[in-house]
Amino acid sequence: MSSLPITTALLGLGLALAIMWLLRRDHLHAAHGLFWLTVAALAALLGVWPGLVDRLAVWAGIAYPPALLFLVAAIVLLIKALHADIMNTRVEREVRRLNQRLALLELEQSTPSMERDVP
Repeated sequence: MSSLPITTALLGLGLALAIMWLLRRDHLHAAHGLFWLTVAALAALLGVWPGLVDRLAVWAGIAYPPALLFLVAAIVLLIKALHADIMNTRVEREVRRLNQRLALLELEQSTPSMERDVP
């Protein structure tokens, strides 16, 4: 076994350990951690079985196997970026609505009520 598969497998395992540490310290949300753990597992899997990329490339009809890795990585990163933008938009919308509710509550508290003036 050459040093490249060993290095790739160790990098995948190291990434998985780092992600587990981030999850345990609550620095990373569980849903995001699951995505990155999957990436780390795939890196470790490709490190242990480097011929898997060649087989998948032949099955997909791609002549240059590393091109398959780059294609899949680009697609996964684009999907991850799209998902992050969707989540960011959702959070911004919720913050805007909460600010509007807070402004209405502050307005209600600052204006004198007719009910409080009646003895």
